Amino acid sequence: MSLNQSITAVLNGSIHTVHRIMPFELKAEQPSLLNQDYLNEDLGVLIGMTGDFTGKLLIEGSEASFSLVGEKMYGLPLEGEMLSSFTGELGNMIAGNLATHVSEQEVSIDITTPTVIGGKRKVEDFSKGFLVPLTIEQEHKLSLILMIEEKLRMT
Repeated sequence: MSLNQSITAVLNGSIHTVHRIMPFELKAEQPSLLNQDYLNEDLGVLIGMTGDFTGKLLIEGSEASFSLVGEKMYGLPLEGEMLSSFTGELGNMIAGNLATHVSEQEVSIDITTPTVIGGKRKVEDFSKGFLVPLTIEQEHKLSLILMIEEKLRMT
């Protein structure tokens, strides 16, 4: 499988996995190419990948949006340490399901333990990036950002 086919499988697999993990109405917009540094919102979870390519998957959004996801999944809004813990666990669920899903398509990736990141941070030095906006409710959004590169750096 070519690098582009592997990237496409992981990008599509990420969208599929998010729909599978979050069992409620969720609208994924068309992926767009990300050619510049990316500024993270309030909260996010970063998952490293190696194997058929090297890169990272960032799931990010506002604390309110992640809290809404927690409420929809577990019946109560989350905040503080519980919200941070939930965000990391959500990343774990997505990463594990993604690795399984793409392995069924002959794509080999190994994933790192998800890292929860807070505050505004710039993600830079990636050669290829893809942004998929996700709408949970009108005012609540998350973003999936797939970044491909061996020289990924966060500041």
